[in-house]
Amino acid sequence: MIRILIVDDEQPIANLIRMNLSRMGYACTCAYDGQAAADLVERESFDLILLDIMLPKFDGYDLLAFIRPMNIPVIFLTAKSDVNDRVKGLKLGAEDYIVKPFELVELVARIEVVLRRYNKSRTYLSILDIVIDYEGRSVLRNGEKIELTRKEFDLLVVLCQNPNTALFREQLFERIWETDYMGETRTLDSHIQRLRRKLGWQDRIKTVHKVGYRLDVPMDKMPQETKEPV
Repeated sequence: MIRILIVDDEQPIANLIRMNLSRMGYACTCAYDGQAAADLVERESFDLILLDIMLPKFDGYDLLAFIRPMNIPVIFLTAKSDVNDRVKGLKLGAEDYIVKPFELVELVARIEVVLRRYNKSRTYLSILDIVIDYEGRSVLRNGEKIELTRKEFDLLVVLCQNPNTALFREQLFERIWETDYMGETRTLDSHIQRLRRKLGWQDRIKTVHKVGYRLDVPMDKMPQETKEPV
């Protein structure tokens, strides 16, 4: 899965970008100052960084200089609209420069262009008898498309990325529905039932008593991410 780091001190903006990109199949992490972003880049790997310029601790220009040797593409997202700022950012090595406010569709289009340039644009997850297309948000089972709702797709991805692991109901609910778990299980349980039926995975998605659910996968069928559908 494509991993994107969003660096912006305006937390509502960063979280809104994260939420929308996550729904499109990207794995997103947020940092709200330059130091936190630098620490994340040192500890973890990212395929793309969306970077504000005006940040606490140290600014986006300094962070770009720190990132550049790592060969991670950077797109500036900033309110600084002056042409000199744009030229400076591009000369320092940013792949693109987007001025706030912007439309999500424009941001996604520019992200896709940059990822294609770095040959990171499309990733597939092959597991058991299905192939998941993250970007296209589609699922093929033995070559035939399985029609899933958005929540069913998101739930399937979480299960497939955590094979043979018991996932708590509250974890699944909060991650997929992005709201606090209040103890109500019918919504999650009905989505699990539909996934089992649509995929023919009645014997694969197990109910774990007093915990939640687990996707059982043999060791020789563990998930594999590829750049081409298998």
